[in-house]
Amino acid sequence: MRIAVIGASGRMGKNLIIAAHEAEGVSLGAAIVKAGSSLVGADAGEIAGIGKLGVVAVASLADCVADFDVLIDFTTPALTLENAAFCAQHNKAIVVGTTGLNDDEKAALTSFSEQAPVVFAPNMSIGVNLTLKLLATAAEILGDDYDVEIVEAHHRHKVDSPSGTALRMGEVVADALGRDLKECAVYGREGQTGARTQKEIGFETIRAGDVVGEHSVWFATEGERIEIVHKASSRMTFAKGAVRAANWLSGKPAAMYDMQDVLNLK
Repeated sequence: MRIAVIGASGRMGKNLIIAAHEAEGVSLGAAIVKAGSSLVGADAGEIAGIGKLGVVAVASLADCVADFDVLIDFTTPALTLENAAFCAQHNKAIVVGTTGLNDDEKAALTSFSEQAPVVFAPNMSIGVNLTLKLLATAAEILGDDYDVEIVEAHHRHKVDSPSGTALRMGEVVADALGRDLKECAVYGREGQTGARTQKEIGFETIRAGDVVGEHSVWFATEGERIEIVHKASSRMTFAKGAVRAANWLSGKPAAMYDMQDVLNLK
């Protein structure tokens, strides 16, 4: 599988270039940077700091359409939908790690998966996706007797809150408990809020410094508390997962997939 990385000059893009270069069974086919960037024409490996790879950065997907089989996209919701439409039109697979998509944008992404295979997950980390499996099991066993609170922390530059991963954790727990997260979620508390209700799922958000990503889910009742925690210390964790997803897509039919499919956790 030949991988294209969009946003190649960003923090995540550089890690994706390295991960694609180092992984078995895939190769870096294309790297896309912003139109007008001084890095157009630069070697992707030099952009990522690993030396020349022989892949020259271009300014658009149209400039490299013949050079890749699957696109990895960690950009913004609007740009991701543009890229997904391009991939669907040109029969290219896409791996989407973009967060902050609303319900309409998720529906649009799903519509593109009718034409080309899509892996969409708010977190590409292998560990996080194993954590989701553990959360479902814990919620099923513990039931309504345990209060659920989700605490997440990220770097100061993250623009969406709560994180897509925290929301997905909430969805997994709510589904296991037979609840609708839209009805039971509580986002932060301030003032005289009164006692928590039995079935609410609380979210607390921290934005500070250079925190890559930390998530903690509490299951608490009278006499004990269980915490399931995941901490990421490097963006390479997400990059490796995304490259693994890209490789997994080889030969897959057009459909919407997630990392639980990739890791055979369903």
